[in-house]
Formats: sequence, C-alpha cells, structure tokens
Amino acid sequence: SLAMRAKRLARAIFAPHSGTRLPLQPGPVAARHMSRSALPGGIDAPREIFGEDHAAWRETCAAFFRDQVKPHHAEWERAGCVSREVWLEAGRLGLLCPALPEELGGAGGDILHSACVWEEQMFANCSGPGFSLHSDIVAPYLAKYGSAELKDRYLPAMASGECIGAIAM
Repeated sequence: SLAMRAKRLARAIFAPHSGTRLPLQPGPVAARHMSRSALPGGIDAPREIFGEDHAAWRETCAAFFRDQVKPHHAEWERAGCVSREVWLEAGRLGLLCPALPEELGGAGGDILHSACVWEEQMFANCSGPGFSLHSDIVAPYLAKYGSAELKDRYLPAMASGECIGAIAM
C-alpha cells in the first residue's frame, strides 16, 4: 500500500533517532489523525504510519498554529512577512527542524514529525510561515552537505528560530 511504501521510504531516509524531546501525550486533535482520515472524494483511509509519539506531537503543532499563528495570519499576509516572534516560539517548541538530529540542534524526531507540522499548518489554513522550506529542505541540505563549521554555525540557530533558512534562485 501507499502508506507502507511511505513508511519504508521515511525509515530509509530518516533513520529513527533516540532520545527525542517531543511531547508524548496524545489528545483529541491527534486522535482524529491516528486511525483514519478523510481523503478527497470522501474516501476514508487508514493512517498507519503515525505512532503515539506523533499523535502527541500533533497536539502541540495544532495548538501552536491555532493560538500563535492563525490570529495573526491575515495581518502577516497584508504586511508580506511573518513576525520574528513566531519563528522564535516555533523554535522554542521544537517545531523548526523536528527531523534534524539533536546533535545538530534539532528535535531528534523523524520525517513524520515534520509531516505533523505540515498537516497542522494546512488544517489551520495559514500558509505564511515558511517552516517546511526552512526545516525540511534547507536544514537537511546543510546537515548532509555542509562543512562542520557551517553545521555548527547555522543548524542550531535554525532549529531555535534565530536564523531563518531560505533558497535563492
């Protein structure tokens, strides 16, 4: 199944990290995503790739987007930028670089922890914060190809929200 292929791919790309600092108490938001999820066209499909730690993490993500992002999103859209404070708060909660190993400054989770951030940002309908580009494209690129000096300089600052990663073309 597609879910099993995605799970194998995630394991191959992002080996599990021990000692995660992500929260471990699932609640009602996570419950709606743990077992089944409505797909386009009303198809109900199992969500077997997320575990209990992802469910608890999803609660943190949902609360962050509901309380810290959604109330300000329209203002940020008009201004054309997101507040610095929301980046710092996301970093404090571990929402930035959740799949980055702890020794590089990340939360030590896996790609499914990142997926929880993506999904909860989508459910909040708040496209402004570019957390995914920052955390799941720029940071892994630096982690894989950056020199030790670049990793030490930028990755902990990216995970904390003190430095915001981007791509220039």
